[in-house]
Amino acid sequence: MNRLHNLFTAKRKNVLNIYCTAGFPALDSTLEVLKALQDNGADIIEIGMPYSDPLADGEVIQHSSAVALQNGMTIAKLFEQLNDVRKTIHIPIILMGYLNPIMQYGIENFCNKAKEVGVDGVILPDLPMYEYETIYKPMFDAAGLAFVFLVTPETGEERIRKIDTLGSGFIYAVSSSSTTGKNKAIEEQEAYFKKLQSLQLKNPVLVGFGIKDKQTFEAASRHTNGAIIGSAYIKALENSINIPQTTKDFLKSITG
Repeated sequence: MNRLHNLFTAKRKNVLNIYCTAGFPALDSTLEVLKALQDNGADIIEIGMPYSDPLADGEVIQHSSAVALQNGMTIAKLFEQLNDVRKTIHIPIILMGYLNPIMQYGIENFCNKAKEVGVDGVILPDLPMYEYETIYKPMFDAAGLAFVFLVTPETGEERIRKIDTLGSGFIYAVSSSSTTGKNKAIEEQEAYFKKLQSLQLKNPVLVGFGIKDKQTFEAASRHTNGAIIGSAYIKALENSINIPQTTKDFLKSITG
């Protein structure tokens, strides 16, 4: 929690969270991607743990997951790669994935290992709030892991406030009820972002899904604390022959 807390204490606006898929484009790309993101202005790195059935992800991230799995990426392999990550990466790291592989790994083991390597938080879109609260929350709390919940334009105020109480780190505001990469124009969602702002939530709010360039990043950040970019960065990486340069050019196009 400390790295996330410190970030949002120091920077309340235009926080940039970049999603990458572990083991993509190559199995051993993960650390090079993390370093490039940190060096070029990302505030948070969200590492996707590849899964064969990623329900919240669109075609681009699904494809990157398939490639990473073919490359041999597993949760155990990712933890191996992250073993010394805190020697070079100092910004918050969030792991995003799905419940099934983590249950196979063992949820308590997963939490303990994430703590050991210096992970700051976890996003599991298919872990129901009730199960998190009644079964798994103590494991995440004991490991000092923030648990990030998703809200959508259809989420009612009562549930948003419950999520704000139960979750930590930040709230992931899905820009529209869709999968990653396929969304309504961000500019059309201003009323939704204003509603979240008006609730004066204790957790910061970051917008995800459909953020792909400077214009959409700024629109998403206007009434929230910042935004999350995934598919657009994965597309940039897919044909990259120089990950640091590709990452530098991509982030400059967002923040420059």
